[in-house]
Amino acid sequence: MTGSIAGPLTGVRVLDVGTRIAAPFCAGLLGEMGAEVIKVEDPKGGDFMRTIGPFGGADGKYSLYWSVEGRGRKSVTLDLRSAEGQDLFRRLAATSDIVCENFRPGTLERWNIGPADLDPKLVIVRISVFGQDGPYAQRGGLDRMGIGYGGLMHLTGYPDRPPVRPGVTVSDYLTGTFAAGAAVAALYKRDAGGSGRGAVIDACLTGSVMRILEWTLAGYDAMGIVREREGNRLVNSAPLDNYPTGDGKYICIVAGSDANFRKLCRAMKREELADDPRFKTLQMRAAAGDELNDLVTAWTMSHTAAEIETLCVADDVPVANVYSAADIFADPHVAARGDLVTVDDPVLGPVRQQAPVPRFDGEPAPAPSGAPRLGEHNAEVWGGLLGMSDNELADLSARGVV
Repeated sequence: MTGSIAGPLTGVRVLDVGTRIAAPFCAGLLGEMGAEVIKVEDPKGGDFMRTIGPFGGADGKYSLYWSVEGRGRKSVTLDLRSAEGQDLFRRLAATSDIVCENFRPGTLERWNIGPADLDPKLVIVRISVFGQDGPYAQRGGLDRMGIGYGGLMHLTGYPDRPPVRPGVTVSDYLTGTFAAGAAVAALYKRDAGGSGRGAVIDACLTGSVMRILEWTLAGYDAMGIVREREGNRLVNSAPLDNYPTGDGKYICIVAGSDANFRKLCRAMKREELADDPRFKTLQMRAAAGDELNDLVTAWTMSHTAAEIETLCVADDVPVANVYSAADIFADPHVAARGDLVTVDDPVLGPVRQQAPVPRFDGEPAPAPSGAPRLGEHNAEVWGGLLGMSDNELADLSARGVV
């Protein structure tokens, strides 16, 4: 299977002219909703994600990162720095509905393919670190800049240690997700609303991260509170932590509320703790957090992670094993829901990856097509869609335009 999958956006064409993660992820999400996604790549090597390890395949040079991030789309090559390439892009954009890009602000304008140069029906998703305007707009940057300037890095880690980044590129994925939702809303306004005009969406990494900071900014403005790192615990709740278990694993238990604490006491067979004067209220438990967490740790260390999970589930205690990739693959719930799908990668062959999410009730998660080879769909798009002859395409290829 090549290109889009059946879904609510079937018939919508998306041009992915981004690189790395944020804009391509936005386009990929739209593809998983049924849109046809055409990725426009530089003829000299293509998307940077093709060069990032770990590497697999028969020759050990194929990016597993690209296998996931490049899936569900077609690939064409085009030199956007050349006048001929810019003309071809404008022609392709005229057949499309959405353009996703994440170049530094002003880059598309310098290439004569900015919003003013394109069909006004287009929804143009513009992703950057700081936004399309403001004093920082021209600064380059990557995911970590969004996490840092957005305030999340400051909150991540332990109070007595330096801040740490989350385990994945959160600001890139978060911005791509927000942008995909905005793109669908803009399409709805254009089509169902009857305006016939598209929109330009300004999505930035820093703003996306700030949007998920909970009470952090309001707390500073209203009360002067500068929220700090708390590790796996919260200063206003206990017991709550990632607790070590007897088999060398960790398990997360969240039992701060009165009801959940009483359930945990039953699971621990320490029901008297629920009526202990030290732990009667949430505030008292938070104040005695060290002492209370020590009691829970002693319990979890006397069992395996699987045993703790079973005991907590039996008494309806909120609990989570700290899963590795191997644990995810072995989990029966993941299998039952189809949360892994087999993607037919052109280099790796069948490979299981995370399924599209969310899904429509009653419909299984469809498997996207495998990440395309660089320029794999040049003939289909430049020839079939734009009507270019084989000789024209060969000439443009020889001159490095495609």
